[in-house]
Amino acid sequence: MPGAGKSTVGVLLAKQASLHFVDTDLLIQTGQKRTLQDIVDTDGYEILRQIEENVLLGLTVHNCVIATGGSAVYSDRAMTHLKSDGIAVFLNVDRPVLESRIHDYSTRGLAKRPDQDLGDLFQERSALYAKYADITINNVNLTQEEVCTQIIDLTRELLIRA
Repeated sequence: MPGAGKSTVGVLLAKQASLHFVDTDLLIQTGQKRTLQDIVDTDGYEILRQIEENVLLGLTVHNCVIATGGSAVYSDRAMTHLKSDGIAVFLNVDRPVLESRIHDYSTRGLAKRPDQDLGDLFQERSALYAKYADITINNVNLTQEEVCTQIIDLTRELLIRA
């Protein structure tokens, strides 16, 4: 979800784990030479989702932390591609915390229907995040460093079991 900390935690995790970092929202904006909000305003949220899917399907990175846009989960093809050589982490934050963090909901460039408020979006996406997650971190009361430590520890456990 927007405000869950994907980009912030992603950068810290990449540093702690000595990995590269990719933020797909930035890839979309630089590739399209416009903001996410401009894409939504001009072409609609479905086009933003399609652009995001294409960017994700085009990624061929290794030893990398990838912060996707929150709507990546709408594409089964993209999620399957990401999970084929990686681990999907769901940063689970409850709705009141998200509401306290997000002050620019209507101008944030979200791939959402025009009639969707944050509650509707939260409800819709939560099931998709849970569906694709290999690891879920409930990070409401954790520092960013604690979230990274949990991700590293749980990733190691997953790899040992594999």
